[in-house]
Amino acid sequence: MRRISSAMNNMDTQSALRLQESRLNRANNQIGSQRKIQQLRDDPISAGHLVRYQSYLGRVNTFEKNAATLTDQFSLREGYMTNSLEIMQRVRELAITGANGIYTPEDMKNMAMEVDELLKELVQNANAISSDGNSIFGGTNTKSTAFEVEMGIVAGSGVALIESVRYNGNIDTNRIEVDENKYMDLDNAGNRTFWAEQQQIFGGRDALSWQASADSVISVDGVSVSVNAGDNVHSLAAKINESGAAVRASIDPVTGGLNLETTDARQLWLSDIKGGVLNELGIIKDSSQKPPYNIGNSVRVSGGSLFDTVIAFRDALLKGDVESVGGRVLGSLDNGISNLVTRIAKSGSEYERAQLAVARNSATALNVTQQVSSEGDLDFTKAVTDMKMLDYAYQATLSNAGKMYNNTLLNYMR
Repeated sequence: MRRISSAMNNMDTQSALRLQESRLNRANNQIGSQRKIQQLRDDPISAGHLVRYQSYLGRVNTFEKNAATLTDQFSLREGYMTNSLEIMQRVRELAITGANGIYTPEDMKNMAMEVDELLKELVQNANAISSDGNSIFGGTNTKSTAFEVEMGIVAGSGVALIESVRYNGNIDTNRIEVDENKYMDLDNAGNRTFWAEQQQIFGGRDALSWQASADSVISVDGVSVSVNAGDNVHSLAAKINESGAAVRASIDPVTGGLNLETTDARQLWLSDIKGGVLNELGIIKDSSQKPPYNIGNSVRVSGGSLFDTVIAFRDALLKGDVESVGGRVLGSLDNGISNLVTRIAKSGSEYERAQLAVARNSATALNVTQQVSSEGDLDFTKAVTDMKMLDYAYQATLSNAGKMYNNTLLNYMR
């Protein structure tokens, strides 16, 4: 119940005026910010949806940016790989020419000089850096030169030439998120791109009597393989073959040693993560030596890089060894070119996938933006109409209040 008093009309009028002012102020704030929700209590359900939509929109924009960055990196990388393929095609043309057997030793030395220049260009491509100064083909070791060149005196040449090229990066990959919990692997390992043959390792130590003394973990081409205490070399070979690594393991029937072979053209990467299984088998040196040049002294290794192949071709030309040029060298060149074509195709496929991710995230961002707009944006026409109505009601309230209390002290001073 309300108490009837002389102040009741004044209090009701003042309350109505404050309420009208509050509504008018809220309408003004909405129009000024063009946002329907000024405070969470204005519409708790819509506010909750709006926060989730805005959070997801931010993630989608990040995914789109990641995918766009990947397309740039794939495009840059593919350009150097394509140029390297053109170099290898020219080297192969020279190999076919040099294998004819009709050229004099002097002619073959002249060919060798062109091959050496092509080798330098190939090394330059392999050591390419991006616009931000990162090594393109160094794996995740982007701040160092991907391939280290060693110079030396080669038989048949009076000046120092490239004697060997060693990989200085790693085989780690970067995982880039291009969608919600969906990733693309950025594999920039140069010892896979610029490799010519499947690498084979033949263990020189009899491992038939070997048995693991404790639980251990080894890394085979970047894949961890657990070894349990009591496992023998046959169990170890089976675990390597089942690990998913691009490596096949077998036991040599003659020497009893552990043999490893990559399933495609790449350099084998071996290390002991926990324990010393590979060291005990004589496959690698102790843990102080880092891959890939930690292979044990008793191990025989076959399968080289594109650089090894081109160097062997150049040296054969300098020696006038036509038989090597037309046999082993030419076959290795074909294998290297085939691997490079495969890597270019893989890079192109990754580029297309990244492009699709950019387009998908762009469309998703538009849809989410529409959801954000429907939940949080202001209907401007309705807001202006409502504000005018509130202002009209406010002015009417002031007018009525003025008429109700038009008597002042001056009315009694007569």
